[in-house]
Amino acid sequence: MKCGIVGLPNVGKSTLFNCLSNAKAQSANFPFCTIDPNVGVITVPDERLVRLGELCKPERGVIPTTVEIVDIAGLVKGASRGEGLGNKFLANIRETDAIIHVLRCFDDDNVVHVDGSVDPIRDKEVIETELQLKDLETIEQRIQKTEKQAKAGGDKQAKLALEVMQRYRQALSEGKNARTVSLDNKDEEAAARDLFLLTNKPVMYVCNVDEASAVSGNAYVEQVREAVKNEDAQVLVLAAKTEAEIAELETYEERQMFLEAAGLQESGCNRLIKTAYALLNLRTFLTAGSDEVRAWTFRQGWKAPQCAGVIHTDFEKGFIRAEVIKYEDYIALGGEAACRAAGKLGVEGKDYLVQDGDIMHFLFNV
Repeated sequence: MKCGIVGLPNVGKSTLFNCLSNAKAQSANFPFCTIDPNVGVITVPDERLVRLGELCKPERGVIPTTVEIVDIAGLVKGASRGEGLGNKFLANIRETDAIIHVLRCFDDDNVVHVDGSVDPIRDKEVIETELQLKDLETIEQRIQKTEKQAKAGGDKQAKLALEVMQRYRQALSEGKNARTVSLDNKDEEAAARDLFLLTNKPVMYVCNVDEASAVSGNAYVEQVREAVKNEDAQVLVLAAKTEAEIAELETYEERQMFLEAAGLQESGCNRLIKTAYALLNLRTFLTAGSDEVRAWTFRQGWKAPQCAGVIHTDFEKGFIRAEVIKYEDYIALGGEAACRAAGKLGVEGKDYLVQDGDIMHFLFNV
């Protein structure tokens, strides 16, 4: 799964990416310093793995799950028409599953703003307008093609897709994002997915603030919260410059001392990764034993056989049943054997909806 970091030039995208990833994107005080998208595979922080590792002491260690983060170069007004390096960057956004939209919410005369002043709402609207214009272009092209199919052959699917596209065209023409359009059923949702619209992707707004505002935010952050209150979107506050300083510290103890001194319980990068993971509708099930403790990614709403297939396709094909222990029971009782003895191990079939944090063992036969 892949999240793309977007925003205007010089809002802190590459600084944030550098905090998140061992890859070092060039970070400089001028536009377009990130020409090619930088990709980092980011470990998803999960305190449950630490506890399980301490309990199981696995030979091969603890293996967390990951999410991919892409640093996409700064967009500017006119990107949808190819201004700046627009077409290339819009194509990079299209390949992501979710958008992390970084907004500059700090004043600093030493950091140039591409539009000459700090205004996160204006910046947000510039980016969204370019994405909407590109989506509108996509919709217009698809409507022309689909209208012919719907008229010529009386194709029911083409007619349904056309209706969905016309609703999107209406919303985009009014300056609204595609994600604001309500769909009535799974057929309409399937038609929408085939369009790959940029403004239909889930979005998280990251307010990049100064160190003094890292805990409580500031007036710029409140403006952003007010502007997006009717959107199905997350708002996260962090100080990218401070996070960069934390990332350079060598030990966990040093990082914790820094966080405590700044009044923070957890780093902004950790919070961002967790929120991005949830934004993609992802959850984690766990496997635990003396060989390894491991986190596995699944989509909310998946059943046991689908989750078995995450480990190996044969597990899904030959699925018989799943043995499930709740994480809280596993920790409280001290392991699988104690849970089994206490009747806390459940045996589940093909219709079991897997829950976040389930510790699972699959039985299969191929």
